[in-house]
Amino acid sequence: MKILVADDHVLFRSGMRHVLQELDTAVEVIEAGNFEAIRREIAAHPDMDLALVDLDMPGMNGWSGVKALSQSFPDLPLVMVSGSETPEHVRRALANGAMGYIPKTSGVDVMVAALRLVLSGGVYLPPTLLEDEAGPVSRTGTLALRGGGPHLTRRQLDVLRLMADGRSNKEIARLLDIAEGTVKIHVSAVMDALGCANRTEAVTRATRLGLISLDQPSTG
Repeated sequence: MKILVADDHVLFRSGMRHVLQELDTAVEVIEAGNFEAIRREIAAHPDMDLALVDLDMPGMNGWSGVKALSQSFPDLPLVMVSGSETPEHVRRALANGAMGYIPKTSGVDVMVAALRLVLSGGVYLPPTLLEDEAGPVSRTGTLALRGGGPHLTRRQLDVLRLMADGRSNKEIARLLDIAEGTVKIHVSAVMDALGCANRTEAVTRATRLGLISLDQPSTG
């Protein structure tokens, strides 16, 4: 699993490395300290699974920067990690394309749960920051899948295609050159995003939705 941590404070980036180890011990963390570095690193790693971005970074230009990232890289889940805890910032993050908003004051368990939710295609918003007029967001901090349907990252689609080919987690890990533990996280995220209880259901629904084609050969 490959995750970008973008923040101009080295200490915070270092702390996030430890948090992400709780998500996946084999995670590859890529760091960026300014807006141009974010764009450069995302472009250099098309297989990136997630981007964690601070709002107040050199060159970011506030919400216009968030919107530019979400429009330039629409397949990459973008999560804002901010020191601000105002409901207005939460709403604007979502309006500008972010799939999550995590206050920097959040505990490790909350952050890990939030990232798992986003990786499964959901949107995380902290319930304590939501107001009644905030829109169709539940008080548990989750939102229905964006766009009314499942959102899968490129890597999750790769895993899904190999699942359709009947590959085991060990085989998928070998073919995609990732850790088996990472494969398990992706498989779980795919099933959560599709609302399925097992792999067969997930493949069947993904085929029906046009996410994959059983006639198309998979990797390997």
